[in-house]
Amino acid sequence: MKIRNVESLLDMGTGGGEYLSLLQPLPENTYATEGYKPNIPIAKKRLELIGIKVIEVGSDNKLSFEDNYFDLVISRHEEYSAEEVYRILKPNCQFITQQVGGLNNLELNRLLGANEDLGMKYWNLEYAVEKLKNLGMEIIEQKEDFPTMRFYDVGAIVYYLKAIPWQIPDFSIEKYFNSLNNLHNMIQNEGYVDVKEHRFFLIAKKR
Repeated sequence: MKIRNVESLLDMGTGGGEYLSLLQPLPENTYATEGYKPNIPIAKKRLELIGIKVIEVGSDNKLSFEDNYFDLVISRHEEYSAEEVYRILKPNCQFITQQVGGLNNLELNRLLGANEDLGMKYWNLEYAVEKLKNLGMEIIEQKEDFPTMRFYDVGAIVYYLKAIPWQIPDFSIEKYFNSLNNLHNMIQNEGYVDVKEHRFFLIAKKR
């Protein structure tokens, strides 16, 4: 992705700034927001050296930017408020996002006997498109997919669940030991275990 003819850019939920830093050269007026506290010093160290302002946010429902401020807003795997995106985006400018859908890796929860209702099953392409359309935005491009994630050992599953604690919020090796042992035996017999991810992508333009 190359940034062209853009004077102001916002990266919502920049993480550690890894992806945004790859998009150089960036507009002089580029901002990044991040709400996950462990990521904030990492993002600042990486991005402020190249002139990008990093702002800590508690919620994406209210951002400290003026109306009609940005030429481009991007969001990669970050929760966003459609109303706020619409407010801060200039007319005829675009919002680009890739999202993790609400059905992501629920097979893993099922295999471990964990709660599958994380309150996000509604979160899919159709829902996101409808919200933006209701605000008067035009959908330029959209796509939804369910790619396969394959695990070859139970240790990788433990590492993954520790890295993304929101998948099984009460996860611990002790609590899920028996289920992990059953899953280990399954992998030993089959060679791997597959689960379905859930991703969707869209580009919307503010009219």
